[in-house]
Amino acid sequence: MSVILPNLPAASVRVSEIVNKLPEREQIESAAALHGTPVMLLDCDVIRSQYRALRQALPEAAAHFALKPLPHPAVVKTLLQEGANFDLATNGEVDLVRAAGVSGKRTIHTHPIKRDSDIRHALEYGCTVFVIDNFNELEKFSKYRDQAELLIRLSFRNADAYSDLSKKFGCSPDGALELIQQAYQLGIRIKGLSFHVGSQTADPQKYVTAIQTCGDVFRRVSELGLPKLSTLDIGGGFPVHYIDKVMSIGEFCVPIRQALAEFPESVDVISEPGRFIVAPAIISVASVMGQAERDGKTWYYLDDGLYGSYSGMIYDHAVYPVEALHTEGELYPSVLAGPTCDSIDVISEDIMLPKLKNGDLVIGRMMGAYTAASASEFNFFPKAKIVVLNEPSDLL
Repeated sequence: MSVILPNLPAASVRVSEIVNKLPEREQIESAAALHGTPVMLLDCDVIRSQYRALRQALPEAAAHFALKPLPHPAVVKTLLQEGANFDLATNGEVDLVRAAGVSGKRTIHTHPIKRDSDIRHALEYGCTVFVIDNFNELEKFSKYRDQAELLIRLSFRNADAYSDLSKKFGCSPDGALELIQQAYQLGIRIKGLSFHVGSQTADPQKYVTAIQTCGDVFRRVSELGLPKLSTLDIGGGFPVHYIDKVMSIGEFCVPIRQALAEFPESVDVISEPGRFIVAPAIISVASVMGQAERDGKTWYYLDDGLYGSYSGMIYDHAVYPVEALHTEGELYPSVLAGPTCDSIDVISEDIMLPKLKNGDLVIGRMMGAYTAASASEFNFFPKAKIVVLNEPSDLL
């Protein structure tokens, strides 16, 4: 691979500042030459753009970024500067946002199942809003009744989503009412309801149905003379364009906004976007380690694969747009395989590529969500290094 590098910066200037100013192809080549491969380019300008697009499309819902798909300090710092709040689920995520200077008041803890030590850790940080979906979990908050408020998570199954999160968590509307009544008897404050219609949900009517059902629970709570609910958490799941087209976020949110308009203005609405914010923000860069001809196709073995940055193909059921960095010339049926000795480690068995040489670069787009977060170092192949572009000023 022949790369012409920019003049190297003085010691006080970060390499990323130089790479920022290059056209995309040169950015990729320079980052690979400077850092080696595999490498992932995380563009904070894309994070900003996605966050602003969602806020414009759904201004009624205060966005709490879900850290799970990409728990990276630069993402947290960028979104904090944009005014975002945060959705936490583990002690590690609590520690990450605390280190970034996020106030506990800007967070909620949404894992429906928690150890007592998890509750204490979050409360000590200053996070006081938690999610539950069963009586066993409710009882854990009896001794924290003066410190914590709860959201009851409802289940709305969605077999069409990348991940049907209601398969594992959530209760029925009747179950939610029972929990609210039990909480009242225990002196535990119920703040409202939450749901998650599933990751990468293509149909906004899934949200509409869930919002309408929650509205019915709100009314039933009032009819029972219980303290009024004040918060509705509509979760995440907003879709992004991988291979198959999806609605623009503006179009997608129109029916959601119409459904939310049925709630009183006194009800606070929040959301938990994750994938939508970070998926487009990373380009993955791998290089060809070797190649072989098998059954009429050229197999290209990359230094990244399913056990690394492409782990989302297994855990997230995602299919990423993948191409050679240089696409000039005739295209041939090819296979892209990962570096490990495991036969399952194949990125694509049917991809058209130009003839590549050892060392040539292959890029994956839309690789910000559930990629680096779930990558391993199986077979002792190292994870991709993340190089941050257009990062927040206080990280420079």
